[in-house]
Amino acid sequence: MSKTPSTPPPTALVVGASSGMGAELVRKLADRGYRVAALARRQAALDEVAAGRENVLTWTHDVTDSGSVPEQFEACTAALGGCDLFIYAAGVMHTIGPDEYDTQKDFDQLAVNLAGCVAWGNAVAPYMQSKRSGVLVGISSIAGDRGRKPFPAYHAAKAAVSTYLESLRNRLAGHGVHVCTIKPGTVHTPMTAGMDDLKWPITAEAAADGILEAIDKRKNTAYVPLRWRFVSLVIQAIPSFVFRRLNF
Repeated sequence: MSKTPSTPPPTALVVGASSGMGAELVRKLADRGYRVAALARRQAALDEVAAGRENVLTWTHDVTDSGSVPEQFEACTAALGGCDLFIYAAGVMHTIGPDEYDTQKDFDQLAVNLAGCVAWGNAVAPYMQSKRSGVLVGISSIAGDRGRKPFPAYHAAKAAVSTYLESLRNRLAGHGVHVCTIKPGTVHTPMTAGMDDLKWPITAEAAADGILEAIDKRKNTAYVPLRWRFVSLVIQAIPSFVFRRLNF
C-alpha cells in the first residue's frame, strides 16, 4: 500500500521579528506549526526569538536596503518551501521635541515604516498573485488616522502605509490574495519604552494575539485592541480648528 503524502506545514515570513510584536508573532506562529522566516537587523535578538524552535529560520536584514529585498524574499521562500503568510512588522518612532524639525530623523522613519513596507509588499504581492493565494499583513497604527502634533513624520508614514495596503487589497482581491491592515493602539514595546503617559497600553504578546485573530477572521482593517476603533471614530470626527488645540 502506498503512503499518503503528508501535508506540508504552512509557511510565514515576518519582517521586523527581533522584538515587540514581530517577535511575539514569530513565536506564536511557530507554536501553531508554521515554518517561519524571521528577519531583522539584530542577529543576537533573532537567535533569542528562535531559541528552542527548529521551525524558525533567521536572516539579518536591514529594511532600508530596499535593493536587497527581491533576492532576500527569494532566499526565504526557497528555504521555507513557500510563503503563505507575510507580515511587515518593522517600525521606528524617534523622539522629537515639540519645536524640533529634524529631516534625517524624519527620513529614517519614512524609510523604515513606509519605504520598507512598500519594498517588501512589491516583492510579496506578485508572488502571491501568481499562486492565487496568501495573506499579506502590514502593521500600521492608529497614529496614522490623524495628523497630530508629537510625531509628524511617523503619523504621515503610518497613514501612507494604510493607504498603500488598501491599494494592494483592492488590486489583489480578484487574485485570491487577502491583505490585512493592522492598527494597534498603545503597546509596550522597545519603541515605546520610557513613555510614561501611554493610554491603555497592552503587552506585545496580547497585541500579537489580536493580530492573529484578525488574520484568522480575514479582517480588512483591524484595530488592536478593538476599543481603538471607537477612539479613532471620535478622533476623526473632531473639527480641525478644535483638533489643532489638543496636545496628544
